[in-house]
Amino acid sequence: MDESGRSAQPPSNDDETADPSTTPDPRTPAPSAQPPAPATSDAPHTHPAPDSARPAPAPRPASPAAPGDTPADRQPADSHGADSHAPAGHRAAGPAPGAHEPGRPAPGAHDADRTRAHSAHNPGPRPNRPPQPAPEPRGGILMGRPFGVPVYVAPSWFLVAALITWVFGGQLDRVLPELGAARYLVSLFFAVAFYASVLVHELAHTVAAIRFKLPVRRIQLQFFGGVSEIEKEAETPGREFVLAFVGPLLSLVLAGLFYLALQPVEPGTVPGVLLAGLMISNLIVAAFNLLPGLPLDGGRMLRAVVWKITGRPMSGTVAAAWVGRALAVAVLIGLPLLTQSGALGSTAEDSVGMDTVTDALLAAILAAIIWTGAGNSLRVARLREHLPELRARTLTRRAVPVHTDTPLSEALRRANDAGARALVVVDTDGEPLALVREAAIAGVPEHRRPWVPVSGLAQDITDGMRVSAELAGEDLLEVLRATPATEYLVVEETGEIYGVLSAADVERAFVKAMARPS
Repeated sequence: MDESGRSAQPPSNDDETADPSTTPDPRTPAPSAQPPAPATSDAPHTHPAPDSARPAPAPRPASPAAPGDTPADRQPADSHGADSHAPAGHRAAGPAPGAHEPGRPAPGAHDADRTRAHSAHNPGPRPNRPPQPAPEPRGGILMGRPFGVPVYVAPSWFLVAALITWVFGGQLDRVLPELGAARYLVSLFFAVAFYASVLVHELAHTVAAIRFKLPVRRIQLQFFGGVSEIEKEAETPGREFVLAFVGPLLSLVLAGLFYLALQPVEPGTVPGVLLAGLMISNLIVAAFNLLPGLPLDGGRMLRAVVWKITGRPMSGTVAAAWVGRALAVAVLIGLPLLTQSGALGSTAEDSVGMDTVTDALLAAILAAIIWTGAGNSLRVARLREHLPELRARTLTRRAVPVHTDTPLSEALRRANDAGARALVVVDTDGEPLALVREAAIAGVPEHRRPWVPVSGLAQDITDGMRVSAELAGEDLLEVLRATPATEYLVVEETGEIYGVLSAADVERAFVKAMARPS
């Protein structure tokens, strides 16, 4: 079965805690909510919910001298997850006369008032530390990299392999009693061969994703099948349909190949039993995944059809997710009834080790996976629908340039006079060197600020901390995740400084966007 969800780690925050009695609110880390990757697979896809954006409550500022100390900034950050927010449209009281409202130019200010410093030909700032690439997601034992995509076997696979070995060994004892204890070696071979078929199913999704230029993070084989973690959504309903259909199609092709290989083999032999078992198991995998409900492949195909008819991906997701929930209820109730009635080939005399309790437990697990996956698919679709609203240009704070030896109190005075909310340390040529950390400012008592230079509170700008003003949506979040920081320098395509982007501002904008109805 498939499951998806990006396991991206939120950017880390090493800044010290602010003193709420004297300073403006320190900022929290970059949003931990990341659009999970749509996954396709051989069995019920489970789509774990994206990590909710959970900003820490910000202390109430008391000092009017620091950047960001505006009435809107004095409002504590939302401390709820992505599904629990303040009502949309809620805003803090308006700024006092003469105060600068965040997100708006200061009275009489224009875009030309922004700091301008060309850095296109700058050999580069002094790095504090080289940007660290995002760690590769792991999921168990690395088995290889077909098509450049890592394939992992989760620890839970060994549990299901043992279960298959035990169950299939019981069947072999009745069909080929002369094997004795060797039947378990044959059963283990069947378990490995079956999951090799699952891997082929997943590779079909992967090859299709690569063909459509969609990045695939990894393939993972686990307890109830496999998962291909595709990081981006297909651009058209036609591609979505193809991406979902190729998996069950390959399972059907494998079933046909095993059927053809079975024809010249004598029945009642080890090869005959193995080929028959692999043929039947691939037919079951294909048929189950073609059921029209998320998170199964058939649900993604239904989503593509509704998307094509309505023109809205969200409409397709809603329809397929509710069908998936209905399917979960049907599995919960119907699977035990089918097994007890003998419709699946199991009778009291022809037992394969699954009694009534085992049937009910299996049905409950499958139903829970399908129900949860359908709900997560809705949350992922909602997230993707609002992601384009996150734009670096609209979230960037106005910044003022200061030199390394500038006292903090003087830098804050200049920021307040300019209506700015961030400080950029520059050299004598105006080239940006570092960003003054807001949380570090918060840790300096007001009476010490005239004697503290801004250079002692700044973080050197690395290449990964330079963000294009044109970034938006998933591209913006991907850049922030690749280089965790609390502030980023936003630049124009020409290399000019546009301002400073706070990770906390991105997080709050994300939470606000998610609170709005789709």
